[in-house]
Amino acid sequence: MPLHYVLPFALALVCAAPAFAQAPAVQRDTVGNRVSENIPAIPPALIERLNRYQNTRGAGFAGWTQDGCVLISTRFAETSQAHRVCEPMGMREQLTFFPEPINNVGTAPPSSDLDGFVFGKDIGGNEFWQLHWFDLDRREATLLTDGEARNQAPLFSHDGDQFAYSSTVRNGTDTDVWVMDFATRQARPVVTAGGSWYALDFSPHVGRLLVSRYVSASESYPGEVDLATGELELFPVDGGKASFGGFRYAPDGRSVYFVSDEPIRTDDSVDEPSEFRTLRHHDPASGAVTELSAHVPWGVEGFDIAGDGRHLAYVTNEDGIEKLHVLTVPEHRPVALPDLPAGVIGGFGFSPDGDRLALTLNTATSPSDVYVVDLRDTTLTRWTRSEVGGLDTADFVAPSLIRYPSFDTVDGAPRTIPAFYYKPSGSGPAGSRAGDKLPVVINIHGGPEGQALPTFNPTAQYLANELGVAMLVPNVRGSAGYGKTYLGLDNAALREDSVRDIGALLDWIEQQPELDAERVGVYGGSYGGYMVLASMMLYPERIKAGVDIVGISHFGTFLTNTEDYRRDLRRAEYGDEREPEIAALFERISPLNHADRISSPLFVAQGKNDPRVPYTEAEQIVEAVRGNGQPVWYLLFDDEGHGFRKKSNSDYFNAATMLFWQRHLIGEGE
Repeated sequence: MPLHYVLPFALALVCAAPAFAQAPAVQRDTVGNRVSENIPAIPPALIERLNRYQNTRGAGFAGWTQDGCVLISTRFAETSQAHRVCEPMGMREQLTFFPEPINNVGTAPPSSDLDGFVFGKDIGGNEFWQLHWFDLDRREATLLTDGEARNQAPLFSHDGDQFAYSSTVRNGTDTDVWVMDFATRQARPVVTAGGSWYALDFSPHVGRLLVSRYVSASESYPGEVDLATGELELFPVDGGKASFGGFRYAPDGRSVYFVSDEPIRTDDSVDEPSEFRTLRHHDPASGAVTELSAHVPWGVEGFDIAGDGRHLAYVTNEDGIEKLHVLTVPEHRPVALPDLPAGVIGGFGFSPDGDRLALTLNTATSPSDVYVVDLRDTTLTRWTRSEVGGLDTADFVAPSLIRYPSFDTVDGAPRTIPAFYYKPSGSGPAGSRAGDKLPVVINIHGGPEGQALPTFNPTAQYLANELGVAMLVPNVRGSAGYGKTYLGLDNAALREDSVRDIGALLDWIEQQPELDAERVGVYGGSYGGYMVLASMMLYPERIKAGVDIVGISHFGTFLTNTEDYRRDLRRAEYGDEREPEIAALFERISPLNHADRISSPLFVAQGKNDPRVPYTEAEQIVEAVRGNGQPVWYLLFDDEGHGFRKKSNSDYFNAATMLFWQRHLIGEGE
């Protein structure tokens, strides 16, 4: 989900917070784009130690060019840009040079005389992306969209003549599907049914377009548009409501492949519930639906079909480890693959000739890099090798997967919550005084429908190797990846149950002989920021310090002030604040209304242009907690949105965070 404004802000809610001792004086510093309050000067020695970790970088697969080169997204300077690599371990040729990072890199015509790709770019993290065409022959970028609305999800037709994308240009609230004649650059809306719509696939012989309306992580509605008449036909959804993770025409142009958690029809014509999204093939001629990933008791993350129609690749998420599968088409026979490192698979896609499959691989001890699988000889070739700041990767800590019991039961047994545990291999030079137990940082993901995966995390490595601090990364209830029941366990009135999962993790920490239950910090961004504040509110005596990045402090003000195009999407997850019972729930559970309970040191960081969680969510909780006499650290970047994407900003935030942990978690002096 995405990341400006004049905000009609509800000051009454801030004033409703209990009054306490006079707020401490605020030390405010403004340096360029950065405003910081109460943040001490960063010691040069800390910056020097941290720099190597902050100079790690990864490379992500973004697409293929017509000549068989690979497009990648990576950062050489301040922001991530598009690069081209034409042979394994070859030179990275930088193609774009913008001060702002770019996204949606690599959308290219599958078969066309056009040689180039589409990318998206916003301003200052506001997420009002504009789509551009980059011509590889002329090395020039041209604007495709209106320059103001939010545009995303670019998609070419198979012949490259038409180009579909999603845009809020019509009214600023609804996300419609538009189709452009790419030769004339004339565009027209083809889906204006209200809500958030996305184009999924053009039919092989044009004329039809698969689309989907996204409501929430557990609810989507696919359909098909006749591009000549504009008629939209929605497909029936078994069970009335389901989640879809992709929809593509088969090479025959009739049948379709899709990912869904619809109930599965058995031979006895009985609908069996499906916890996970699986890969399926539907033949409309016979009505038969074949479940192609039934042998894997986990969910399918996504799939791709080769342009020549001979192969299909899909990725499964198996308890946080992602695995690649390839099938022949149309026989659906498994294809032998080389061994891949255990980790997380990012973007993937077939080469123009269909013989090779490029993918991004990321492991807990190595940043993202691009690999290519050759289906002809079953080989795996590494195409990029990203830098790790001169560090010895042998010293990196790989997390273990643990499960800890929470407060409720499933079939009579305690429900267990999965978490990744980064445990320092040694004591570290500063984190654990001789004989002491290890301090702990609990890192809580956002979403809330996200999932923490064992990816390369330079922060975790710095905490473990330099400060001797353990990190626990839980997937509390409501996380994706563990089935639809688990996904819905935190909805609406159940919201604080996910916070109680953090309470159960605090119990688990107390039982571990190597961990210090009196030195536990919480860290999280976006919804994870809410979890930080809520955990500090509910367990003030058990949490020593917290770092909240772009977090929600009151669900009512958040929904009032988030961008118009996001409001209904978030109501589907959190509840509708216009309903009295939901409004009452928000008053009860929002940290802003209980700021008097937050008595531990707090660091709040925010981007001024954040369209998802507006900066006022940060400023109101800072003011309220300072009313307790707490000298809250506060950091605001004028050129960032929902997170920090410019290297200098990210570096400063990370250094300030490490200083905060040293002062308020580890217990090092001034």
